[in-house]
Amino acid sequence: MKKIIALVLTVALACMMLTGCGTKNTSFQIALITDKGNIDDKSFNQGSWEGVEAFCKANKIKDYQYIKPEDTSDTGYLAAIDNAVTAGAKVIVTPGYLFEVPVYTAQTKYPEVKFILLDGAPHTADYVYETKSNVASIMYAEEQSGYLAGYAAVKDGYTKLGFMGGMAVPAVQAFGYGYLQGVEAAATELGLADGAITVTYHYTGDFAETDTNKAMAKTMYQEGTQVIFACGGSVGKSVMSAANEADAKVIGVDVDQRYDSTTVITSATKGLGASVQAVLESIYNTNSWDTYAGKTTYFDASNNGVGLPTVVIGDEKANAFDRFNSFDKAAYDEVYATLASGSIDLKRTLEVADPNGIATAEELTTGLNLKKVAVTVR
Repeated sequence: MKKIIALVLTVALACMMLTGCGTKNTSFQIALITDKGNIDDKSFNQGSWEGVEAFCKANKIKDYQYIKPEDTSDTGYLAAIDNAVTAGAKVIVTPGYLFEVPVYTAQTKYPEVKFILLDGAPHTADYVYETKSNVASIMYAEEQSGYLAGYAAVKDGYTKLGFMGGMAVPAVQAFGYGYLQGVEAAATELGLADGAITVTYHYTGDFAETDTNKAMAKTMYQEGTQVIFACGGSVGKSVMSAANEADAKVIGVDVDQRYDSTTVITSATKGLGASVQAVLESIYNTNSWDTYAGKTTYFDASNNGVGLPTVVIGDEKANAFDRFNSFDKAAYDEVYATLASGSIDLKRTLEVADPNGIATAEELTTGLNLKKVAVTVR
């Protein structure tokens, strides 16, 4: 009797944690677990869910669902995974690094379930990494996306640039290093003098919307910075607020953030939806799960894994480059093709002395071979 009651309670809890999707059933084969946000967050959750929806609709799969955890912690995320498995999920999509520890546990607990971990790799709380054969760890070439953003900004006429990253973790570093390399490449093509482009480079130390972060952005704008690449989650909200007051510009990150502020001219994005669809395709249609299983796969320009936005959601006729002064789709396609062909070799990492990964101006200049770009670090 106790077992029956326990089973009923487990199912009831699962039902309470389920939220709307393409099906109203309480059993499903594909699940997405959201992180702290919602599926309309214009960020990781939304981009990943759109990939799930697009694949399922194209393949006439009706039993898919998303679950929003009640508790945004390792324990809460694992509980949501438990509920998805109880409801019959055979494939679970987890968007973002917050799932690295929960998936590390879940991959052993549920060896029959396939996990698609986006922007992360499974590890213990003390960073012992292991990706089992039922997990596809998907990463993105942020340095390419950052390169495109920096290149576009300089080609569009901006000469005083800024970078505000969150913490100096690998993804944020890669975005920033790529950004500087793109700025250098565009300045070189334009024949600008050495030091003609200035970049103020700063890590906030957090991923939050704070008065301190807004104040830093405000100071940068007051000093003449024309556009800041905001690469730190909710740090972007602080930068957008400062840009709005200063009548200045912002480059967004991860997903197209033009919908968050008119100050956003473009965004260095990750192809979340495209990567989700590709992995689901390997499971359901091409019997090629081994392509991704048990390892980390990087999505880049060659497989639509990174880029700048080329469409405006909800308006097929709109111009996604309308917030630039002159940089357009044709110019974008040309530079994108060079990345997709592999003809540009970008640096994703640098050796830096600081144990927290924060590079000095000299380390950035030397390590990235900057000549046209003069960097100031704060």
